[in-house]
Amino acid sequence: MLDLKKQRGQGMTEYIIIVALIAVAAIAVYQFFGETIRNQTAGIASEVAGQSASESIKNAKTASDGAKTEANKTKGLDAYNNK
Repeated sequence: MLDLKKQRGQGMTEYIIIVALIAVAAIAVYQFFGETIRNQTAGIASEVAGQSASESIKNAKTASDGAKTEANKTKGLDAYNNK
C-alpha cells in the first residue's frame, strides 16, 4: 500500500515538471512572437468587422521582422556589457 502512494507521488512530480517545461517554452515563444500574434489577431478582428486591416497587417509584418532579427542575434556572456 505504501509503494502505491510513492508511485503516485512520483507520477505527479513528473507531470508537474513536464507542465513547467511546457510553460517555459510557451513563454519563450510568446516573447519572440507575441507582438506579431497580437497584430494578426487585431487584423482578423478588423476584417471580420468589415474594416480594413492593412495597418494591422503592416504592424504584424514589422513585428515579425523584428522577431527574426532578434532570433538571429548571437547571445552569450561574451556579449555582456556592464554599463
